[in-house]
Amino acid sequence: MLHEYRDLITELKGKNARFDSLFEKHNELDHKVADITEGRVHASSFELDTLKKEKLKAKDEINAFLAEYKASIKE
Repeated sequence: MLHEYRDLITELKGKNARFDSLFEKHNELDHKVADITEGRVHASSFELDTLKKEKLKAKDEINAFLAEYKASIKE
């Protein structure tokens, strides 16, 4: 996830509670989606789609957070 921002993610982890929360939420959703798609957990297609949408929303929020942070350190 977000490999192009690896350095920024490492820099932010533990320094910003909101970022930590978003990052943890995305990772949890990623594991849930993987468990379902790999057959370890049963869920309906609706449930899977809902999890995927939540994961995408978290990723979008992380991207926005990282872009804002990156812009602020250039100033």
